[in-house]
Amino acid sequence: MTEKCVRIGLVGFGTVGTGVAKIILEDADAIAARTGVRLELAKVVDADVQRPRAVSLPAGVLTPDLAAVLNDPSINIGVETVGGIDAALRIQTDLLAAGKDVVTANKALLAECGGQLYAAAREHGRCIAFEASCAGGIPIVSAIRTGLTANRIRAMYGIVNGTCNYILSNMTARNEDFAAALSAAQARGYAEADPTLDISGGDSAHKLAILASIAFGYEVRLEDIFIEGIQSVSIDDIRYGAEMGYCLKLLAIAEQREGGRISLRVHPSFIAADSALARVSGPFNAVSIFGSAVGQVVFYGRGAGMMPTASAVVADIIDVALGNSRTTFEHCIVRPRSDAESVIQSIDDCVCRFYIRVMAKDEPGVVAGYGKALGDHGISISGALQHEGTGPNNTVPVVITTHKTQERNMAAALEDLMKLDVISGRPVVIRIVDIPEDHD
Repeated sequence: MTEKCVRIGLVGFGTVGTGVAKIILEDADAIAARTGVRLELAKVVDADVQRPRAVSLPAGVLTPDLAAVLNDPSINIGVETVGGIDAALRIQTDLLAAGKDVVTANKALLAECGGQLYAAAREHGRCIAFEASCAGGIPIVSAIRTGLTANRIRAMYGIVNGTCNYILSNMTARNEDFAAALSAAQARGYAEADPTLDISGGDSAHKLAILASIAFGYEVRLEDIFIEGIQSVSIDDIRYGAEMGYCLKLLAIAEQREGGRISLRVHPSFIAADSALARVSGPFNAVSIFGSAVGQVVFYGRGAGMMPTASAVVADIIDVALGNSRTTFEHCIVRPRSDAESVIQSIDDCVCRFYIRVMAKDEPGVVAGYGKALGDHGISISGALQHEGTGPNNTVPVVITTHKTQERNMAAALEDLMKLDVISGRPVVIRIVDIPEDHD
C-alpha cells in the first residue's frame, strides 16, 4: 500500500503540544502501518524556543514564527494547542485562511467562538476537528457525530472535569473538607494554581456547549447553560447524602424534554450511590448518553492530561488526513442561533428533586414550619433525616428530600424557609438527579 505523507504544523508546545509531538515522532511508523498515512511534524511554533521539553525535535523544526506554517503550502494540517481565546482565535482563523485544516483541543474557544470558526472553515473549504476538546482521550465527539447518528439523543449526563471529580471523590472517600481536597488535587497536578475555571463549573460548561450543539443540532452558547460550581460544597452534606443513598458529583446535563425543549445545566448533583456515574472516581471522566434506538451507552476514561488529550488530537489529525473529518464536518448541520433561542429551557422551568439541609432550633414546631413552607409552594417531602444532639445556638441539622418540583417553586420556598424563626441561617439546597438505568 502506498503511504500518504501528511505534513503538520503544530502551534503551541506546552503540555498537550509536547504530547502530540511525542506521539507523532515516536509512533509514526506504527500509525503508517495501521492507516497508510505517514505523519510528518514539519514545524512546531512556540514563543519559548529555549525551555526544555519531554521530547526532542529534529533540527529546524521549532520556530517562534507562525508564518513558517502559514506560508508553507506543503503543510496540510494546522494543530492549535495554545489554549485561551484571543490568540487562539487569530491563529485558527489564519490557519484556515492559509488553506490548512485545523485540529484543536480548545474547548473554551469553540464554546465561545465556535460558530464564527465553523463559518470561516466553510468559507475557505476547510474543516475543524475537535475530538480532544471535551473529554480528553474519550472519543465522545465522534461517538455522537457518527456512532450514534441513527439516534435522537434524549439526554446526556457527564462527569467532564477531572479536577472536580478528584476533589469530590476525596471528600467522599477520605472525609476531607473542600480546602484539603483541593490542595491534594493541586499537589497531584490535577488542579491548576488558580482552579477557578474548574471548580466554578465553567470548564464543564464549555464542554457541555460543544457536546449539546452536536447532539441536538442547535448552536448552543454559554449563556444558555445554568452553571453552579462546587466551591460551597460541605463535607457535612456529602456525609448526610451518603446516609440517604446518594453520591455527590458535578454533572454536565443536557436533556431534551417533550415538545423539544432542551435543558442545559452544570451543577453539583446527588445521584444514586449504585449508579454507573457514582462509581467514577478520581480524575476520570464519564458520559452517559441515552439514544432513541441504542438506549444507554456510557463512555469512560481519562479526561485530561498530556497523553490522553494528545491521543485524541493525533486521532483527529489522522481522521483529517484520511478525509473522514472533512466529510463529517461538511454534513454536521447545526441550526442557526435564532432557532436555538426558542428551545432552550430556563432553569426556572427545570423539574427535579431536591436535597435541603436546614439548621433548625431544637424546639417544637420545626417540622410543621418547614413542612408548611414547602407545602405552600406545592412541594412534597419524600424523606427526612435528623440526628440527636445540638449545634451552635441550640440548632440541629435537619435534612429533607423532596419529590419532583419546578426550580421556581423551590426558589420561592427557600425564601419562605429563611423567614422562619425556627430556622437559622440559609438552607443548603442541592439538586437530586435521577439518572435512568438501562436494564433488560
